[in-house]
Amino acid sequence: MASKLHLDQQKVDRARASARQVALDTQAFIDRHTTVTVERAVCRLLLIDGVNEVGVPLPNVVVDHLLEKGLLSYGAAYALGNAMAETGLTPQGIAEAVDRGELDLSQVTPHSESEIRAAIEPAARATVERIRQNVAQRNTYLAEYGDKEGPYLYVIVATGNIYEDIVQAKAAARQGADVIAVIRTTGQSLLDYVPYGATTEGFGGTYATQENFRLMRAALDEVGAEEHRYIRLCNYCSGLCMPEIAAMGALERLDVMLNDALYGILFRDINMQRTLIDQSFSRRINAFAGVIINTGEDNYLTTADAVEEAHTVLASQFLNEQFALCAGLPEEQQGLGHAFEIDPSRENGFLYELAQAQMAREIFPKAPLKYMPPTKFMTGNIFRGHVQDALFNMVTILTGQKIHLLGMMTEAIHTPFMSDRALSIENARYVFNTMKDLGEEMTFKPDGIMAHRADEVLTKAADLLEKIERDGLFATLERGTFADIKRMRDGGKGLGGVVLRSESYYNPFLTLLEGGAQ
Repeated sequence: MASKLHLDQQKVDRARASARQVALDTQAFIDRHTTVTVERAVCRLLLIDGVNEVGVPLPNVVVDHLLEKGLLSYGAAYALGNAMAETGLTPQGIAEAVDRGELDLSQVTPHSESEIRAAIEPAARATVERIRQNVAQRNTYLAEYGDKEGPYLYVIVATGNIYEDIVQAKAAARQGADVIAVIRTTGQSLLDYVPYGATTEGFGGTYATQENFRLMRAALDEVGAEEHRYIRLCNYCSGLCMPEIAAMGALERLDVMLNDALYGILFRDINMQRTLIDQSFSRRINAFAGVIINTGEDNYLTTADAVEEAHTVLASQFLNEQFALCAGLPEEQQGLGHAFEIDPSRENGFLYELAQAQMAREIFPKAPLKYMPPTKFMTGNIFRGHVQDALFNMVTILTGQKIHLLGMMTEAIHTPFMSDRALSIENARYVFNTMKDLGEEMTFKPDGIMAHRADEVLTKAADLLEKIERDGLFATLERGTFADIKRMRDGGKGLGGVVLRSESYYNPFLTLLEGGAQ
């Protein structure tokens, strides 16, 4: 597309080239390692499910056993395939035998790699086919109903009770929401296991479990049939169980996943080595399953100034784009994040917001950008808040944002009521309709405020990415470059779950999930 902001394409290319090199350098580290979470995800993709008598998920039972026996460096699939070749049991049967203490995987007679692969690959291929069928089902719905033109209206439910979430999600969908995000319960990102079953006791959100995914998917399909629209389901594929939740989402046909290692490093203090490895495999799963990922750059502006640190948002978007491409996730599934978070008292703040959003659209033209509403400067004054949300809605329609998380006038007061969501949907629909083609009618002055602002942010982002390329991503995160938060490469949560791969490491899904399901 022609640049309305008159962006310097050489600077864009320079920034993207640096981000690509950072991603490739980091990927070399990733490819030498695995984690307990990656291997639990492999177990889940082999359909190991359920919990034991004391509530420990069976994927954890298997992986903890392999870690204790010094076998995890070979991969869970290697050990399970070896046991399948010896015993004839399914992966679920092996997990149950390990849990009962009847099977020690370190004592199983070694089989050849060809025998191991022959034993495990039919089970792996069956799961891949199930995910492929989920993609086909989504495409069938979209072919029947058509897809939404313009921005997707994205709303949140967060009651803590999946059954109450379903009531609220159905109401929001009938009011016009296109994407329903089920917020996770407070602290789940720091659990090194995935809870089991339907849950009703979350705080500030609802536990992400496979059964909860299944229940909400069925509910939204029901409303979709009534409304003759496909309603997308979103959850949070982040934290210490990132690839496991990606696997669960692929199995239950989720459509959108929050999926960003940098968010976990900065805002949840998860070890950077652990979560970057986890992110790579989770994005490979999401790529195959047709899931749009959302990244968390918007959160940077909750702790750092949106004017002074805007270039760090753009730099992170470039990095997330390249990490996604390394994992096989195409641009069309990259919901790169940013936010409307400039202090309303700043003169010409709206022009800066518009410039930032237009710049993101021009630099990432194929990405379904995720645009977040004002939160930092919402005060509890619902009348001013509704105006702030209307301005945010204007930027979205003028710049072609795709995933539009609706602002709530009661932000900073309470979890939104269904009536609050209805008013937000009404606000957005009004603005989107009355300004539908205004963006196409507008041009920006080559030497105006917006063009100068965009060039300043792009220049700083390109310079920053060159510095990150020189120093490496780990050192950059230790300096506190993003969100003004410093994290240590050997600090945070989860480092003990990182394992160096052996030369015989085996994960069939690394190749089976290449290329996408379509």
